[in-house]
Amino acid sequence: MNVNILSNKKYIFWDFDGVIKDSVEIKSNAYEDLFLQWGEQVSHKVRDHHRLNGGMSRFDKIPLYLSWTNESVNEVLINKLCNDFSNLVKYKVINSPWVPGVVELISHLNYIGNNCFIVTATPQDEIIEILHELKLHSLFKEVIGAPTNKSDAIKLIIEKYKILKDEAVMLGDSKTDLIAARNSNIDFILRKTDENKALQDNLQSEMIDDFL
Repeated sequence: MNVNILSNKKYIFWDFDGVIKDSVEIKSNAYEDLFLQWGEQVSHKVRDHHRLNGGMSRFDKIPLYLSWTNESVNEVLINKLCNDFSNLVKYKVINSPWVPGVVELISHLNYIGNNCFIVTATPQDEIIEILHELKLHSLFKEVIGAPTNKSDAIKLIIEKYKILKDEAVMLGDSKTDLIAARNSNIDFILRKTDENKALQDNLQSEMIDDFL
């Protein structure tokens, strides 16, 4: 990545899956496996939806996906599936490949005094645990996960630290990330993946393959 893209950005908002860790496919597989008990038609529909909506929280996805089954949707079942999903993915995410160059870039930004924040659809407790396992937590000024959505998370941080909009940028890989950046009127950089090709075709914004 050409670091000059970030040269005037003091505040960098990061998504996690697909931007720091190459873990989007892990979650696609986990959703498909989780809903296979309701048949292949449902599980394939679930996978397709997830791939197009990578930045959406599981707290929103799982009730939606259950509505496509013949189950009676209730909090007990939703919570069970959320826990099952967490058990399926957490350590696979920790052990998934890094997006090339990302650790070096985050370390460099931290070293020169820039402020990095994580805003993610991963639940708050889970992303904190993952970051501690990866020894990354100290490199981020703040980390906000679900149930707070990304748009609200960015707005909260901008207000808290009195950030000027032209000093901030969002690094993401999904339409949800783009919308969150636009809602706060900050710049957006897309990390290109196989899952966001449709977004690439229509986006007037900086795009990167990785952070090398």
